[in-house]
Amino acid sequence: MKGRMVILDRVGDRAAAALMVDGRLQDLLIDPPDDRPGLGAIFRAIVDRQVKGQGGVFLRLPAGRAFLKQAKGLRPGQGLLVQVTGYAEAGKAVPVTPKLLFKSRHAIVTPDAPGLNISRKIRDEDERDRLLELAHEGMEGANPRFGLILRSAADGAPEDEIAADIAAMRDLAQAVCAEPTDGPPEALLDAPDTHLTAWRDWADPAPDMVVEDTGSFETHGVWDAIAALDGPTPLPGGGTLYVEPTRALVAVDVNTGPDTSPAAGLKANIAAARDLPRQLRLRGLAGQVVVDFAPMPKKDRLVLEQTLKSALRADAVETSFVGWTPLGHAELTRKRERLPLTEALPR
Repeated sequence: MKGRMVILDRVGDRAAAALMVDGRLQDLLIDPPDDRPGLGAIFRAIVDRQVKGQGGVFLRLPAGRAFLKQAKGLRPGQGLLVQVTGYAEAGKAVPVTPKLLFKSRHAIVTPDAPGLNISRKIRDEDERDRLLELAHEGMEGANPRFGLILRSAADGAPEDEIAADIAAMRDLAQAVCAEPTDGPPEALLDAPDTHLTAWRDWADPAPDMVVEDTGSFETHGVWDAIAALDGPTPLPGGGTLYVEPTRALVAVDVNTGPDTSPAAGLKANIAAARDLPRQLRLRGLAGQVVVDFAPMPKKDRLVLEQTLKSALRADAVETSFVGWTPLGHAELTRKRERLPLTEALPR
Protein backbone atom coordinates (compact mmCIF):
# COMPACT_ATOMS: atom_id res chain seq x y z
CA MET A 1 0.00 0.00 0.00
CA LYS A 2 1.19 3.49 -0.82
CA GLY A 3 1.31 6.10 1.95
CA ARG A 4 1.78 5.94 5.73
CA MET A 5 0.06 3.16 7.66
CA VAL A 6 0.15 2.78 11.45
CA ILE A 7 -0.56 -0.79 12.53
CA LEU A 8 -1.50 -1.48 16.16
CA ASP A 9 -1.39 -5.05 17.42
CA ARG A 10 -0.21 -7.07 20.39
CA VAL A 11 2.83 -9.31 20.85
CA GLY A 12 1.80 -11.76 23.50
CA ASP A 13 0.24 -9.63 26.23
CA ARG A 14 2.16 -6.46 25.27
CA ALA A 15 1.16 -3.62 22.97
CA ALA A 16 3.05 -3.29 19.70
CA ALA A 17 2.96 -0.80 16.84
CA ALA A 18 4.48 -0.66 13.37
CA LEU A 19 4.86 2.22 10.92
CA MET A 20 4.76 1.17 7.27
CA VAL A 21 5.58 3.72 4.54
CA ASP A 22 4.78 2.67 0.99
CA GLY A 23 4.70 -0.93 2.14
CA ARG A 24 8.11 -0.81 3.84
CA LEU A 25 8.60 -1.13 7.61
CA GLN A 26 9.99 2.17 8.92
CA ASP A 27 9.56 1.89 12.67
CA LEU A 28 8.61 -0.67 15.27
CA LEU A 29 7.67 -0.29 18.93
CA ILE A 30 6.95 -3.04 21.47
CA ASP A 31 6.16 -2.54 25.15
CA PRO A 32 9.00 -3.76 27.42
CA PRO A 33 8.45 -6.70 29.76
CA ASP A 34 6.74 -5.77 33.03
CA ASP A 35 10.00 -5.73 34.98
CA ARG A 36 11.63 -3.06 32.76
CA PRO A 37 10.90 0.65 33.35
CA GLY A 38 9.59 2.18 30.12
CA LEU A 39 10.87 5.29 28.38
CA GLY A 40 9.27 8.37 29.97
CA ALA A 41 8.34 6.83 33.32
CA ILE A 42 8.85 9.19 36.28
CA PHE A 43 10.07 8.13 39.72
CA ARG A 44 10.95 9.59 43.07
CA ALA A 45 14.46 8.21 43.46
CA ILE A 46 16.96 8.29 46.33
CA VAL A 47 20.63 9.13 45.84
CA ASP A 48 22.72 6.10 46.70
CA ARG A 49 26.39 6.80 45.96
CA GLN A 50 28.73 8.66 43.66
CA VAL A 51 30.37 6.79 40.79
CA LYS A 52 34.02 7.77 40.81
CA GLY A 53 35.49 8.60 37.44
CA GLN A 54 32.12 8.81 35.68
CA GLY A 55 30.79 12.06 37.16
CA GLY A 56 27.44 10.56 38.08
CA VAL A 57 25.49 8.90 40.87
CA PHE A 58 23.57 5.70 41.38
CA LEU A 59 19.97 6.15 42.52
CA ARG A 60 17.60 3.73 44.24
CA LEU A 61 14.30 3.04 42.50
CA PRO A 62 11.34 1.05 43.86
CA ALA A 63 12.88 -1.94 42.07
CA GLY A 64 16.49 -1.82 40.92
CA ARG A 65 18.61 1.25 40.47
CA ALA A 66 19.18 4.16 38.09
CA PHE A 67 22.20 6.13 36.92
CA LEU A 68 22.24 9.93 36.66
CA LYS A 69 25.08 11.53 34.69
CA GLN A 70 26.82 14.77 35.60
CA ALA A 71 25.17 14.90 39.00
CA LYS A 72 26.73 17.64 41.11
CA GLY A 73 25.70 18.76 44.56
CA LEU A 74 23.72 15.64 45.41
CA ARG A 75 24.20 13.87 48.72
CA PRO A 76 23.47 10.25 49.70
CA GLY A 77 19.91 9.83 50.94
CA GLN A 78 18.60 12.86 49.05
CA GLY A 79 15.39 12.38 47.07
CA LEU A 80 14.66 13.79 43.62
CA LEU A 81 12.25 13.29 40.72
CA VAL A 82 13.75 11.67 37.63
CA GLN A 83 12.52 10.43 34.25
CA VAL A 84 13.69 7.34 32.39
CA THR A 85 15.55 8.28 29.18
CA GLY A 86 16.49 4.88 27.80
CA TYR A 87 16.96 1.19 28.39
CA ALA A 88 19.85 -0.37 30.25
CA GLU A 89 21.73 -3.49 29.31
CA ALA A 90 21.07 -6.49 31.52
CA GLY A 91 22.51 -5.94 34.99
CA LYS A 92 23.12 -2.22 34.49
CA ALA A 93 21.39 0.81 35.98
CA VAL A 94 18.56 2.55 34.10
CA PRO A 95 19.58 5.95 32.63
CA VAL A 96 17.51 8.85 33.98
CA THR A 97 17.40 12.65 33.94
CA PRO A 98 16.03 15.24 36.39
CA LYS A 99 14.78 17.31 33.41
CA LEU A 100 11.19 16.11 33.16
CA LEU A 101 9.13 16.31 29.97
CA PHE A 102 5.38 15.79 29.62
CA LYS A 103 4.59 14.92 26.00
CA SER A 104 1.37 14.66 24.05
CA ARG A 105 0.55 14.62 20.35
CA HIS A 106 0.64 18.41 20.03
CA ALA A 107 2.29 19.77 23.18
CA ILE A 108 5.29 19.25 25.45
CA VAL A 109 5.32 20.88 28.89
CA THR A 110 8.83 21.53 30.23
CA PRO A 111 9.19 22.12 33.98
CA ASP A 112 12.21 24.28 34.89
CA ALA A 113 12.53 25.41 31.27
CA PRO A 114 10.12 28.36 30.97
CA GLY A 115 9.16 29.96 27.68
CA LEU A 116 6.70 29.35 24.85
CA ASN A 117 8.13 27.78 21.71
CA ILE A 118 6.74 26.65 18.35
CA SER A 119 8.37 23.86 16.33
CA ARG A 120 10.84 25.24 13.80
CA LYS A 121 9.31 22.93 11.21
CA ILE A 122 6.25 25.20 11.20
CA ARG A 123 7.31 28.13 9.02
CA ASP A 124 4.06 29.85 8.08
CA GLU A 125 4.02 33.08 10.12
CA ASP A 126 0.23 33.24 10.42
CA GLU A 127 0.14 29.68 11.72
CA ARG A 128 2.94 30.40 14.18
CA ASP A 129 1.01 33.42 15.45
CA ARG A 130 -2.13 31.31 15.88
CA LEU A 131 -0.26 28.65 17.81
CA LEU A 132 1.54 31.19 19.97
CA GLU A 133 -1.79 32.66 20.98
CA LEU A 134 -3.08 29.20 21.89
CA ALA A 135 0.09 28.60 23.89
CA HIS A 136 -0.40 31.82 25.88
CA GLU A 137 -4.01 30.95 26.60
CA GLY A 138 -3.23 27.36 27.55
CA MET A 139 -0.42 28.23 29.96
CA GLU A 140 -2.19 31.14 31.62
CA GLY A 141 -2.14 30.58 35.36
CA ALA A 142 0.33 27.70 35.13
CA ASN A 143 3.45 27.46 37.26
CA PRO A 144 5.74 30.26 35.99
CA ARG A 145 8.70 27.86 35.82
CA PHE A 146 6.86 25.70 33.29
CA GLY A 147 7.54 26.06 29.59
CA LEU A 148 5.65 24.81 26.56
CA ILE A 149 6.63 23.52 23.13
CA LEU A 150 4.02 23.08 20.42
CA ARG A 151 5.11 20.23 18.16
CA SER A 152 5.04 20.09 14.38
CA ALA A 153 1.86 17.97 14.52
CA ALA A 154 0.03 21.06 15.80
CA ASP A 155 0.40 22.67 12.38
CA GLY A 156 -3.18 23.12 11.12
CA ALA A 157 -4.69 21.09 13.97
CA PRO A 158 -8.08 22.21 15.40
CA GLU A 159 -7.86 24.68 18.26
CA ASP A 160 -9.86 22.49 20.64
CA GLU A 161 -7.47 19.54 20.15
CA ILE A 162 -4.42 21.68 20.81
CA ALA A 163 -6.01 23.35 23.82
CA ALA A 164 -6.99 19.97 25.27
CA ASP A 165 -3.43 18.64 24.86
CA ILE A 166 -1.91 21.70 26.50
CA ALA A 167 -4.34 21.50 29.43
CA ALA A 168 -3.77 17.78 29.94
CA MET A 169 0.03 18.06 29.95
CA ARG A 170 -0.02 21.23 32.09
CA ASP A 171 -2.23 19.62 34.73
CA LEU A 172 -0.24 16.38 34.68
CA ALA A 173 3.04 18.27 35.07
CA GLN A 174 1.67 20.29 37.99
CA ALA A 175 0.41 17.16 39.75
CA VAL A 176 3.65 15.19 39.36
CA CYS A 177 5.97 18.10 40.18
CA ALA A 178 3.98 18.78 43.35
CA GLU A 179 5.01 15.39 44.73
CA PRO A 180 7.45 15.69 47.66
CA THR A 181 11.02 14.61 47.03
CA ASP A 182 11.42 13.19 50.52
CA GLY A 183 10.10 9.72 51.15
CA PRO A 184 10.84 6.25 49.83
CA PRO A 185 11.46 5.49 46.13
CA GLU A 186 8.15 5.48 44.29
CA ALA A 187 6.78 5.26 40.74
CA LEU A 188 4.90 8.51 40.09
CA LEU A 189 4.00 8.17 36.41
CA ASP A 190 3.99 5.09 34.21
CA ALA A 191 5.53 5.21 30.76
CA PRO A 192 2.99 5.57 27.95
CA ASP A 193 2.17 2.27 26.31
CA THR A 194 3.26 1.66 22.74
CA HIS A 195 -0.11 2.43 21.17
CA LEU A 196 -0.17 5.84 22.85
CA THR A 197 3.45 6.48 21.86
CA ALA A 198 2.66 5.65 18.23
CA TRP A 199 -0.36 7.99 18.25
CA ARG A 200 1.79 10.71 19.81
CA ASP A 201 5.04 10.43 17.86
CA TRP A 202 3.94 9.24 14.42
CA ALA A 203 1.47 12.09 13.92
CA ASP A 204 3.61 14.16 11.56
CA PRO A 205 2.87 13.66 8.79
CA ALA A 206 -0.55 12.27 9.66
CA PRO A 207 -0.96 8.60 8.70
CA ASP A 208 -3.17 7.74 5.75
CA MET A 209 -4.54 4.71 7.58
CA VAL A 210 -4.57 3.35 11.14
CA VAL A 211 -5.25 -0.37 11.61
CA GLU A 212 -6.01 -1.72 15.09
CA ASP A 213 -6.85 -5.40 14.89
CA THR A 214 -5.50 -8.54 16.49
CA GLY A 215 -3.35 -10.26 13.90
CA SER A 216 -2.80 -7.11 11.85
CA PHE A 217 1.01 -7.61 11.98
CA GLU A 218 0.52 -10.85 10.07
CA THR A 219 -2.04 -9.42 7.66
CA HIS A 220 0.05 -6.40 6.66
CA GLY A 221 3.46 -8.07 6.41
CA VAL A 222 5.03 -6.74 9.62
CA TRP A 223 6.16 -10.17 10.78
CA ASP A 224 7.73 -10.84 7.38
CA ALA A 225 9.64 -7.56 7.61
CA ILE A 226 10.82 -8.42 11.12
CA ALA A 227 11.97 -11.86 9.99
CA ALA A 228 13.99 -10.26 7.19
CA LEU A 229 16.06 -8.40 9.80
CA ASP A 230 17.75 -11.68 10.74
CA GLY A 231 19.74 -11.73 7.51
CA PRO A 232 21.63 -9.36 5.23
CA THR A 233 19.77 -6.48 3.56
CA PRO A 234 20.07 -6.21 -0.23
CA LEU A 235 21.21 -2.84 -1.57
CA PRO A 236 20.65 -1.30 -5.02
CA GLY A 237 23.16 -2.53 -7.58
CA GLY A 238 23.72 -5.92 -5.95
CA GLY A 239 25.36 -4.73 -2.72
CA THR A 240 24.57 -6.07 0.75
CA LEU A 241 24.30 -4.53 4.22
CA TYR A 242 25.09 -6.60 7.32
CA VAL A 243 24.23 -5.41 10.85
CA GLU A 244 25.67 -7.56 13.63
CA PRO A 245 25.48 -6.58 17.33
CA THR A 246 28.27 -7.73 19.65
CA ARG A 247 28.79 -7.26 23.36
CA ALA A 248 31.04 -4.24 22.86
CA LEU A 249 29.59 -2.56 19.77
CA VAL A 250 27.37 -2.85 16.71
CA ALA A 251 29.36 -3.91 13.65
CA VAL A 252 28.04 -2.89 10.22
CA ASP A 253 29.55 -4.21 6.99
CA VAL A 254 28.81 -3.02 3.44
CA ASN A 255 29.62 -5.23 0.45
CA THR A 256 29.31 -4.29 -3.21
CA GLY A 257 28.59 -7.74 -4.60
CA PRO A 258 30.10 -8.91 -7.91
CA ASP A 259 30.84 -5.38 -9.15
CA THR A 260 33.94 -4.17 -7.27
CA SER A 261 34.45 -0.94 -9.24
CA PRO A 262 34.85 2.38 -7.37
CA ALA A 263 31.48 3.55 -8.72
CA ALA A 264 29.77 0.42 -7.35
CA GLY A 265 31.44 0.94 -3.97
CA LEU A 266 30.22 4.51 -3.73
CA LYS A 267 26.71 3.53 -4.81
CA ALA A 268 26.48 0.75 -2.22
CA ASN A 269 27.90 2.98 0.51
CA ILE A 270 25.44 5.81 -0.13
CA ALA A 271 22.52 3.38 -0.17
CA ALA A 272 23.75 1.83 3.09
CA ALA A 273 24.21 5.25 4.74
CA ARG A 274 20.66 6.26 3.86
CA ASP A 275 19.17 3.06 5.26
CA LEU A 276 21.40 2.64 8.32
CA PRO A 277 19.22 4.68 10.77
CA ARG A 278 16.19 2.56 9.83
CA GLN A 279 18.14 -0.64 10.29
CA LEU A 280 19.35 0.38 13.76
CA ARG A 281 15.92 1.72 14.73
CA LEU A 282 14.06 -1.47 13.81
CA ARG A 283 16.56 -3.64 15.65
CA GLY A 284 16.62 -1.34 18.71
CA LEU A 285 20.41 -1.15 18.55
CA ALA A 286 22.49 1.62 20.11
CA GLY A 287 25.77 2.40 21.83
CA GLN A 288 28.95 2.39 19.74
CA VAL A 289 28.40 1.64 16.06
CA VAL A 290 31.31 0.90 13.70
CA VAL A 291 30.65 0.86 9.94
CA ASP A 292 33.01 -0.86 7.52
CA PHE A 293 32.01 0.71 4.22
CA ALA A 294 32.91 -0.85 0.89
CA PRO A 295 36.26 0.25 -0.61
CA MET A 296 36.04 3.55 -2.48
CA PRO A 297 38.34 6.46 -3.36
CA LYS A 298 39.16 8.65 -0.37
CA LYS A 299 37.98 11.70 -2.31
CA ASP A 300 34.41 10.33 -2.13
CA ARG A 301 34.43 10.15 1.66
CA LEU A 302 33.04 13.69 2.09
CA VAL A 303 29.97 12.89 -0.06
CA LEU A 304 29.36 9.72 1.94
CA GLU A 305 29.80 11.52 5.25
CA GLN A 306 27.29 14.21 4.25
CA THR A 307 24.78 11.55 3.20
CA LEU A 308 25.19 9.71 6.48
CA LYS A 309 24.83 12.83 8.62
CA SER A 310 21.71 13.87 6.72
CA ALA A 311 20.13 10.45 7.32
CA LEU A 312 21.00 10.59 11.02
CA ARG A 313 19.48 14.06 11.44
CA ALA A 314 16.16 12.75 10.12
CA ASP A 315 16.13 9.89 12.65
CA ALA A 316 14.13 10.17 15.88
CA VAL A 317 16.90 8.54 17.95
CA GLU A 318 19.83 10.82 18.78
CA THR A 319 22.94 9.60 16.96
CA SER A 320 26.30 11.34 16.56
CA PHE A 321 28.89 10.85 13.84
CA VAL A 322 32.20 10.61 15.72
CA GLY A 323 34.59 10.39 12.77
CA TRP A 324 36.78 8.02 10.79
CA THR A 325 39.19 5.54 12.29
CA PRO A 326 42.76 5.12 10.93
CA LEU A 327 41.50 1.98 9.17
CA GLY A 328 38.77 3.95 7.40
CA HIS A 329 35.79 2.81 9.48
CA ALA A 330 33.04 5.27 10.41
CA GLU A 331 32.24 5.53 14.11
CA LEU A 332 28.86 6.54 15.56
CA THR A 333 27.39 6.76 19.04
CA ARG A 334 23.65 6.19 19.44
CA LYS A 335 21.41 6.81 22.43
CA ARG A 336 19.78 3.72 23.97
CA GLU A 337 16.15 4.78 23.53
CA ARG A 338 14.89 1.43 22.27
CA LEU A 339 14.79 -2.03 23.73
CA PRO A 340 16.77 -4.41 21.49
CA LEU A 341 14.41 -6.37 19.29
CA THR A 342 15.88 -9.64 20.53
CA GLU A 343 14.79 -8.69 24.07
CA ALA A 344 11.44 -7.15 23.10
CA LEU A 345 10.12 -10.19 21.21
CA PRO A 346 8.73 -13.10 23.24
CA ARG A 347 11.05 -16.06 23.39
